[in-house]
Amino acid sequence: MALQQTVEQTVTGLGYDLVEIERSAGGLLRITIDLPWDPLAVEEPYITVEDCEKVTRQLQFALEVDAVEYTRLEVSSPGIDRPLRNEQDLLRFVGYLVDITLKAPIGKELGAASGGTINANRKKFRGSLERVDTNGSVTWQIVWSDEPEPKPGQRVSKKRVPAPLQALGFTLDEVREARLAPVVDFKGRRPKDVPLGGLND
Repeated sequence: MALQQTVEQTVTGLGYDLVEIERSAGGLLRITIDLPWDPLAVEEPYITVEDCEKVTRQLQFALEVDAVEYTRLEVSSPGIDRPLRNEQDLLRFVGYLVDITLKAPIGKELGAASGGTINANRKKFRGSLERVDTNGSVTWQIVWSDEPEPKPGQRVSKKRVPAPLQALGFTLDEVREARLAPVVDFKGRRPKDVPLGGLND
């Protein structure tokens, strides 16, 4: 049985979501898990040490049965830069600050459509993830501003005209990698009042 299938069956069988499987040098097998998303939940629960220990014990048994070779097994929670891999992940994190890398640059056509403010070779963007409902179908867009963040202690003139918000529509098929932006927020996973900043390729 393939590694992906073994791990996924074990993790989901215990009531968790499989986020990522990574093989590193030295035989390290790193498994990232999360709790299933409940859109009606008032507060989002978090993975605990006990959750990781439970999954580790079951995975050790399952991987031994399937004769999967590894030196060390590590099970952990996603962290602040959680990967977004499917439509449910995108739905779950609508409104969050995300980093998106496209498979291909946006090209001259989209660059020109933005009034020339977006480099045609640009592939990386940081902004707010938004869901767009059009005629019953769901699409996605990232919204950002290329306004530079003020340096600590820097005074920003009230007369200064802020950079305009920009939006880029995309599909999962066009995305090489999507992750939550690693913003430290001590009040929970969702960053509050985070300024949208551009991330240039």
